[in-house]
Amino acid sequence: MNESEASLVVRAGAELLRAASSDPRSDEGYRAVKTNIAMALDNIATALHNFEAAVATVNRSTGWVQDLNRVADDLRDR
Repeated sequence: MNESEASLVVRAGAELLRAASSDPRSDEGYRAVKTNIAMALDNIATALHNFEAAVATVNRSTGWVQDLNRVADDLRDR
């Protein structure tokens, strides 16, 4: 699987999560959902960092990476 295909999986997963959240069955799994989202955000941040490291242009995503990691940390702390 290449990065474009993998990004489509992430997009589809986010759409499924949004759809499921519109009719939550219970809040019992919310802690696990937050943990899974936090892990996904950390991995997305790492992927952005890796993509930027592979190109010779100015690193534009450094702030994005930091923001994603902060959101992930907040999800884990609550």
